[in-house]
Amino acid sequence: MQSHKLFGGKLHVYKRESSRYWQCSTFLEGRNHRISTQEDSLLHAKEIAEDWYLELRGKSRAGLLKREIENKQEKTFAEVAALFMDEYEVITEGQRSKRWIQGHGIRLRIHLVPFFGELPISEVTSGQVQKYRFHRMKSAGQRNPHAKDNRPVTDKPPSRSTLHNELVTLRQVLKTAVRHGWLTALPDLSAPYKTNGKVVHRPWFSPKEYK
Repeated sequence: MQSHKLFGGKLHVYKRESSRYWQCSTFLEGRNHRISTQEDSLLHAKEIAEDWYLELRGKSRAGLLKREIENKQEKTFAEVAALFMDEYEVITEGQRSKRWIQGHGIRLRIHLVPFFGELPISEVTSGQVQKYRFHRMKSAGQRNPHAKDNRPVTDKPPSRSTLHNELVTLRQVLKTAVRHGWLTALPDLSAPYKTNGKVVHRPWFSPKEYK
């Protein structure tokens, strides 16, 4: 991750490997604030970050920022994921196997939370999900620091079913956010450029074909 400090280290401008845009963050009123600059130019991103930081400082001095924070405490993806696991295990007790529940936890710990974890839940958009797909397809042959040390490194990208299961878990986390009012609707999780991954069986053969 590339990172730059402004205003004596009070403002950070950074870019994750999974994103083309620079983001910025600062710590004010006892919490971290972050936004995407929506800029891939570092020069322009710094200008936007400086304006944003000065606006936040002005609100803080006027007592407005603290009021905004109290009115809207947005959950991060990691926080919603933890709540989902707590609720899911209790609500589905006896209806889902322990192995299935553990599968959700493993997928969150190894892949989903490391990628989405710090994002406010409202920023888990269709575009971010597509970046996640791209990130997973590029991860073949790389050691995942969140997996067990003895887990073998594969040179193949994840299978269609593996990626499907990860997105099922992601959808469940986002549904949890909708139920609690932290999201108004689910983002579109369907894959662009989608091809038919299923084997389609013909429902009927002519007598000649059958023979």
